Amino acid sequence: MSDTVTPFEIHIDDTVIADLHRRLDHTRWPERETVADWSQGAPLAYVQELCRTWRHDYDWRARERRLNRFAQFTTEFDGLTIHFIHQRSPHPKAQPLLITHGWPGSIVEFHKVIEPLVEPVAHGGRAEDAFHVVCPALPGYGFSGKPTGTGWGVEKIAQIWDRLMLRLGYAQYFAQGGDWGSAVTTVIGQQNLGHCRAIHVNMPIVAPDPATLDAPTPLEQRALAAMQHYADHDSGYSKQQSTRPQTLGYGLTDSPAGQAAWIVEKFQAWMDCDGHPENAIGREELLDNIMLYWGTASAASSARLYWESFNSLPRSTVELPTGISLYPKEIFLASRRWAQRQYPQLIHWNELERGGHFAALEQPVVFVDELRSCFRSLR
Repeated sequence: MSDTVTPFEIHIDDTVIADLHRRLDHTRWPERETVADWSQGAPLAYVQELCRTWRHDYDWRARERRLNRFAQFTTEFDGLTIHFIHQRSPHPKAQPLLITHGWPGSIVEFHKVIEPLVEPVAHGGRAEDAFHVVCPALPGYGFSGKPTGTGWGVEKIAQIWDRLMLRLGYAQYFAQGGDWGSAVTTVIGQQNLGHCRAIHVNMPIVAPDPATLDAPTPLEQRALAAMQHYADHDSGYSKQQSTRPQTLGYGLTDSPAGQAAWIVEKFQAWMDCDGHPENAIGREELLDNIMLYWGTASAASSARLYWESFNSLPRSTVELPTGISLYPKEIFLASRRWAQRQYPQLIHWNELERGGHFAALEQPVVFVDELRSCFRSLR
């Protein structure tokens, strides 16, 4: 196995762009929904509007250049290529920080926060808060390789991420994540291989404490309601992806409109956006993220992480120092006393006023401040 780290630049071939345009021009549309909201899924009018922009106004080459301002590399683990951003700080006491995205996100989620984390003085912070940022693409996502066999669940990914940090020369590091990134980061803490010093998550995956259910706090009442809403109205995607990702992949890999709708529906549902995704982030950002799925044909390979791990997440406690930032529109909420059972070494807990599932995209300034505050006492 080669431990070579190779420089990389994002590039989607012209033939893929031309094919995308052809498919968008010949989309076979369904009839419109029979409701006036998103309760049946992404509305026809909005998906058509998004796809018109994608076809006629969206400049992927310009967006590609923006993403390529970050130093990027690939390296191989167990026969699989991993793509990652590795942005080093100029500050001599910067600490290594591993940040991991989830589904339906990508490394695009962090494009607003990498520079403030790396160069805090240029973004209203202090030199002593600087990080060297490592941001890998999950296996099967974006420009990382697609596993050809089973076994690439969160436990293996956590081990690979630890090996990645060691390969980059970081014997000690901090780790952060949301969504699948939260699961991977939590498992890094559970495995506690001796290199990760502390973790931070913005989606704590914890079960309610039965001892509290007779007198839940207002936050716990909201958390229970959110869990019920997810089970009743919002979890169909996870059932499909965790049971039949291959079947789903045929449609999403063939239809850019289908891929866009599948992703944007979740951005609308999970962001703090007052009902419309573009109230929280820009349309180009939505399309940047969609392009990392479409341009790499990774609908099926990304969904397979659900098949691997969705119903088998490890439940052991994390003995590493842990920070949690709770954004009000997150899919799953938890109270501090619930979280303390899973993460007994809580060093940072904050309940934010705004923001949702894609915290680094929606509230980048707050997100950066949360990480600085969480890890400051451990420097």
